[in-house]
Amino acid sequence: MKGPVAVTTYGELQGRQENGVNVWRGVPFAQPPVGELRFRAPQPPESWSGLRDAAEFGPVSPQPLDSRGTRFGGGNPQHSEDCLYLNIWAPATGGKGLPVMVWIHGGTFITGAGSQPLFDGTSFAARGNVIVVSINYRLGPFGFLHLSPLGDGLASNQGLLDQIAALTWVQHDIAAFGGDPKRVTVFGESAGSMSIAALLAMPAAKGLFAGAIMQSGAAQTLQSDQADAIAAALLAELGIFSASGAGLLCSLPAETIIAAAERMTYKLSGDSLSMFFQPVIEPSTLPENPADALEKGSASGIPLLIGTNRHEGNLFFREGSAAGFEQSLKALELLMGTGNLSEVARHYPTSWEGQAEILTDLYFWSSSVVFAESQQVHAPVWMYRFDWIVPGHPFFGKAVHGAEIAYVFNNLSLLSLLGLEITPSMISLAEAMQEAWIAFAHRGDPGTTQQSWPQYRPGDRATLIFDKNIRIVHDPEREKRKRLIHNMGRNSL
Repeated sequence: MKGPVAVTTYGELQGRQENGVNVWRGVPFAQPPVGELRFRAPQPPESWSGLRDAAEFGPVSPQPLDSRGTRFGGGNPQHSEDCLYLNIWAPATGGKGLPVMVWIHGGTFITGAGSQPLFDGTSFAARGNVIVVSINYRLGPFGFLHLSPLGDGLASNQGLLDQIAALTWVQHDIAAFGGDPKRVTVFGESAGSMSIAALLAMPAAKGLFAGAIMQSGAAQTLQSDQADAIAAALLAELGIFSASGAGLLCSLPAETIIAAAERMTYKLSGDSLSMFFQPVIEPSTLPENPADALEKGSASGIPLLIGTNRHEGNLFFREGSAAGFEQSLKALELLMGTGNLSEVARHYPTSWEGQAEILTDLYFWSSSVVFAESQQVHAPVWMYRFDWIVPGHPFFGKAVHGAEIAYVFNNLSLLSLLGLEITPSMISLAEAMQEAWIAFAHRGDPGTTQQSWPQYRPGDRATLIFDKNIRIVHDPEREKRKRLIHNMGRNSL
């Protein structure tokens, strides 16, 4: 069998050479979290003898089926609790000591996988001379059910612990693929970005990466009492009404747990926006809110690139949205744990457009500003905003949540599945974004020879706008920013 062979701590891996890049798929970074390991912290993988074929992606974490058929390129991968696998793209030219970029996928903590076609790392590896790693982690109730208070070795933030296990594997074994474990950058979008926010605050993640890129997501957590109530509600759906019955959790069919989680979610929120499975503040894994931890220096010395899209909320709200403005506002108050938002809401129209705008501004943009301000005291920070739109397109007529990913990975060909004609200006934008991400991975600074990019600092708040005309804007929408940050109970710098 031809192709690259990597010798890891656990055994030899047979990869493939495709499009000028070496690829290894379905590499185990932890034992299957099944049976007695369900809902517990991940354990190191077991070794194997002989040459293990790494041609195919591993299964994805159990999740709702992709109703639109776009998440996995029209395919339907195997869903299994045995999902803790990662994938690696490396330049076929070889090399040692290369920067490593570890991608953490989004999907509201209930969907997605590192194997999605959109996250293919070929372009990054070929153009940027970097190693790209994409990872899976447990999702939904399997990854974010708050169970540590029940004892018996049950964990909380299991999905975050999976991410730490993957990063630990990278530290030990990425050199076998040409990577430098001291030059690891984590990057992610949406729930992946929110995961990075948590990792920056988690003691167990310290030293596992040297830089962070956060796309469309900042600190988003549940307080322990909220997570306690969610766990109790799910256990009740499963007919478990005491801690002594929690042992059943390890033997129930996965399908039973997923169905109970879906029933519980609908009972508690109906059709409103909600995230019942997400990181929780609890002492053994994530002791405090990530933005507060950053302010105290938990991620001191780690450069940060962070940004949002201009119209994030337009992915979630469209003309004819079922929820009324007041109902949507209450859901957002619950989602963010902010208390009454009526004072902020009076600056927005009481329409679906207003709902989309307030979600963009509060949930994505202002929380990212707070995160940037918390970190810039302790390390360099750069901020961006993605404004690119395709006028008249039903999906990309706005710079919606997730619209930047195809440009970052320079996988624009996938957009043709959504009826887009790929134009030279789109290609130029993708190359500019990817070059900035590559520069950050190599040097801890996203500035390039084509585009200077000053740091985000108090006073000027330099923000790079990715659009037809890529440019620096200082303190965009200043008055709105000040109003929103004040409403969040923080003193803007």
